[in-house]
Amino acid sequence: MPGDLIVTEEAGVALLTMNRPDSLNALGGTMLEEMLAALTRIATDMSVGCVVLTGAGRGFSAGGDMKARATGEKPILDGTREQAQMSLRARMEASRLLHEMPKPTIAMVNGVAAGAGMSLMLACDMRIGGNSARMGTAFARMGFSGDFGGHWFLNRLVGPAKARELYFTAEVIDSAEMLRLGLLNRLVEDAELPAATMALARQLAAGPRVAWHHMKRNMQVAEQGTLAEALDVEAFGMTRCRDTEDHREALRAFAEKRPPVFSGK
Repeated sequence: MPGDLIVTEEAGVALLTMNRPDSLNALGGTMLEEMLAALTRIATDMSVGCVVLTGAGRGFSAGGDMKARATGEKPILDGTREQAQMSLRARMEASRLLHEMPKPTIAMVNGVAAGAGMSLMLACDMRIGGNSARMGTAFARMGFSGDFGGHWFLNRLVGPAKARELYFTAEVIDSAEMLRLGLLNRLVEDAELPAATMALARQLAAGPRVAWHHMKRNMQVAEQGTLAEALDVEAFGMTRCRDTEDHREALRAFAEKRPPVFSGK
């Protein structure tokens, strides 16, 4: 029987499907534990060149399982304040892994992405949405402040003023506005979303994986470091890539006027 997270791997692409469609893939049950285990393994699995995160059914993820909390079935932040903080922080590593693992990550955004579900979507390198995609911070509606790195990601994607507006108002924005704000990289028809996303994922998985590793590191330093630090890591990455088989293959392909066939080495 499928669990709360379905993981499939094909052609170098790991597809992670949040699988609680009856609750719009709210992050309850064992979903986050399964996601953390999968992302931790995939981050160092050289057979995987790209990761796609999506939701089953008609939504990406509604975020925290408010129904379970409201009914007392399973408190979201259980235990003492210190215990709850440590438990939440451990689960929030899912955002860091999606953002920092040395391979491209893509959110396939079907329907709503709200609260922590929005944060996980923003943690990915790229987002492809269907026309039905919509997004909301949601936390203010529940008297919560927000988690899973949403403030950090949203601030960098849309700027501090718009990020504050979206958090304070908890406004739900549609796919067209998400695209305008740069929160979606691409917008496609709902029926085309799986094919369009997986085509990009397979293209990236077939690319120069060592170079992807260093590009991700370059981006992380660009987000947080100085120009000098960015130049340092770029110099390191370029000289490392110089010695890869993928670079040698690219040179051969250029000379032979054909597309390169990368091996990820």
